[in-house]
Amino acid sequence: MRRTRRTTLAAVCLAAAATTGLAACGTETGGSQKKEQGKVKEAEKEAGPFPGLSGPDIVDKAVKATTGASSLTVKGSVPDEAGDIELDMAFDTKGQCAGTMGMGGEGSLDLITTARTVYMKYDEKFLRAQGKGEPAADTQAAVDTLADRWVKTSATDADAKDIASFCDLDVLLAPFKDVNSAARRGKTTTLDGTPALTLTESDGKDRYTLYVATEGEPYLLKVVNETAKTPDSLAFGDFDKPVDAKPPAGDVVDIDKLAG
Repeated sequence: MRRTRRTTLAAVCLAAAATTGLAACGTETGGSQKKEQGKVKEAEKEAGPFPGLSGPDIVDKAVKATTGASSLTVKGSVPDEAGDIELDMAFDTKGQCAGTMGMGGEGSLDLITTARTVYMKYDEKFLRAQGKGEPAADTQAAVDTLADRWVKTSATDADAKDIASFCDLDVLLAPFKDVNSAARRGKTTTLDGTPALTLTESDGKDRYTLYVATEGEPYLLKVVNETAKTPDSLAFGDFDKPVDAKPPAGDVVDIDKLAG
């Protein structure tokens, strides 16, 4: 039973790291950066999409629209000390989510969270990576019991609370509301068929390109870190569309009952 609880905690760690990555994208802080923000706001405001608005003004509109969505999807990767975290997840403000998470090429887990229950399915690679340093028999037992098999636990369980919180879109996007941007307007482009305006922004050695929709709501469509050795990015989409968070059918292990 100890192995079952450990893998649940591993999912919590993934969720926390993913949230940290989201909070870092497109954010600038510090005195010099705030001064730069003021300079940009005083710069000439260009025509084209968002006429009369500076780069920071557009970012403000994009943040307001994106954080105001009732649901959205997040796809891409964010850096972490243990390796890049890959996300392909849908979230809503009802606390529901569904999708896949992985870390550093060491396997992945499928995750579905409803208002009451958290469902997870680990692949063998993920379980073996989490079992490093543990007795081989314990790791093999976890693989035999859990690999490629859905498990469920109450969303109010101590180990699942952080996952349930991560799946709340309001919580996930809260860090965006405190963004201090000094973005510069760039060229117009098309991103997956959606007309968009590019904006560029720097944070220390990191250089970001942001894509903002120019038709309909000015949603933030994508953030790309172009400075990283392997460029990482997050794409946002399916705004205000229902999240398919139906409980998995078939064989589902209730780990609350196993833990006794």
